[in-house]
Amino acid sequence: MEATGSRMLMRHIRPLLGKEFLDLARNKTTLVPVAIVTVLSLALPFGIAIAIPAMTGHALGEDADLVRVSHIAGAAASLSDDGRIQLFLFQQFLMMFLITPVTGAMAPLLATPLGTFELLTAKVVGALLPTMTISGIGLALYLGGIAIFAAPGVGSAMASARTFLLVALVAPASALVSLQAAILISSRVNDARTAQQFGALIIIPLAGLMVAQFSGSLWLSPAALALIGLGLLIVWLLLSLVSVALFDRETILTRWR
Repeated sequence: MEATGSRMLMRHIRPLLGKEFLDLARNKTTLVPVAIVTVLSLALPFGIAIAIPAMTGHALGEDADLVRVSHIAGAAASLSDDGRIQLFLFQQFLMMFLITPVTGAMAPLLATPLGTFELLTAKVVGALLPTMTISGIGLALYLGGIAIFAAPGVGSAMASARTFLLVALVAPASALVSLQAAILISSRVNDARTAQQFGALIIIPLAGLMVAQFSGSLWLSPAALALIGLGLLIVWLLLSLVSVALFDRETILTRWR
């Protein structure tokens, strides 16, 4: 029975998903912000951890403050000072891949003959998949670059529960909360831009976490990341229920400018 219901849901939302992807193909510039953030997410860490020390001739391990702060990451003792600092930096910049899906996954809602739940499901999935795909490609390049260019042992140290939770749980959950917030707000405001701006507010706490971790005053353990991810999923489910209750398909087009 449950499998039959899932098939029926997919059959109902598949046409709208096709329309979302067709609109995306016609307006490829909507993914430009995602591409820009992805490029920055790659350029900044490799520039700071690899390129600058190579160009200046000064190893990262020569900076006593960086050596001290890097110990917060709990790296293996077998890593050199340079390797430990690189691991610390690459773990920090991994947080930027949480922001990537949020920057481009906002999409205005359109009236459609589908049911409200089906409509909202299709809008969220249709907006999330392309940006998560770009983010996934960037992440593969990121981890591959670390394996090639970083100090020995850094690549294997990145293959941890912390990295998995950030990539597989916290990042998509953050994007879901941001999208669902934009959808909820879009049903109460007069234009899509306002909804997008409110939905993107989730970037603020993510940026705050990055700053706190860079300063060495905070380090999110795998257990903390798991709790954050689960908390975000609960928030998303609550926002979904509220969105279904408040969303008015009949008036949204006449209210938006």
